[in-house]
Amino acid sequence: MAAVTIMSDKVVVCGGGGFIGGHLVADLRRQGKSVRAADVKPLSEWYQRFDDVENLQLDLDLRESCEEAVDGMAEIYNLAADMGGMGFIENNKALCMITVLINTHLLLAVKERKIDRYFYASSACVYNAEKQTSPDVVALREEDAYPALAEDGYGWEKLFSERMCRHFREDFGVPTRVARYHNVYGPFGTFEGGREKAPAAICRKVIQAKLSGSHEIEIWGDGHQTRSFMYIDDCVKGTQMIMHSDILEPINLGSSELVTINQLVDIVEQIAGVKLKRNYNLSAPKGVNGRNSDNTMIKRLLNWEPSIRLRDGLEKTYRWIYDQMSQRVPHAA
Repeated sequence: MAAVTIMSDKVVVCGGGGFIGGHLVADLRRQGKSVRAADVKPLSEWYQRFDDVENLQLDLDLRESCEEAVDGMAEIYNLAADMGGMGFIENNKALCMITVLINTHLLLAVKERKIDRYFYASSACVYNAEKQTSPDVVALREEDAYPALAEDGYGWEKLFSERMCRHFREDFGVPTRVARYHNVYGPFGTFEGGREKAPAAICRKVIQAKLSGSHEIEIWGDGHQTRSFMYIDDCVKGTQMIMHSDILEPINLGSSELVTINQLVDIVEQIAGVKLKRNYNLSAPKGVNGRNSDNTMIKRLLNWEPSIRLRDGLEKTYRWIYDQMSQRVPHAA
């Protein structure tokens, strides 16, 4: 399937103050785009902020804020969501569900304007939980979202919003594109505070052990859970490829390199040059037992898939997190 060449110079990134949004804004700037970034967080709390970008602090739960965000723009990337890692989404289901307002109000604003493209960032949490009960999981295909049994709260909001994009496209001609992200990680991401995901959390815990000399690490679950993790550069590239393609249905955007959480810890220990005693917290949130991305569709339609090795991406992520944390410990080597 050939890509459609619609390359607008006026682009808004909703959620532009977040982790993925900040990297996307940075890449669009490098391409010479006229970029607007919108996010609910105060500008001082944005993960990345650029002076040559129009930065707007807006509560995108509100329709008038969504109208302001998209006004005069040609392409809309919707990455805005109230979310985090399993420790957050398992304990904040209502907050995750309220995010449906963002997609709803953005789609209504886009419907009323001549917008070239609308991209919605969905999640692998939409997939049927009964297909993810074993660490030896069969990679998830796009059709495995139905019959629906999504992650409670966050996953159901994402699945509902996917359907809304579909029906706005079919009923109103809104040109929507949807990607299902699988565990995105990289520098400039959350690594503490409760919203961080597994790669950043493991990096932080290993660094804490190294800087403190404790030589112990707590792992959520038994360590046998399996996941795939996509480095941020692959995510940003794939997002734009999907936006400018003629792919109408939701499509996986994730790495197919499957590892256990124990193997993830192994890699970070190797990068750090330490070996730690592992303490398993079996009562902590751990999510499904196994999840991986089947990339058959994206390879067939775009002749591409995320390919940055986990080890390579983790080295960059670890170094960035180490720099942030070591600055707080003056005596650290």
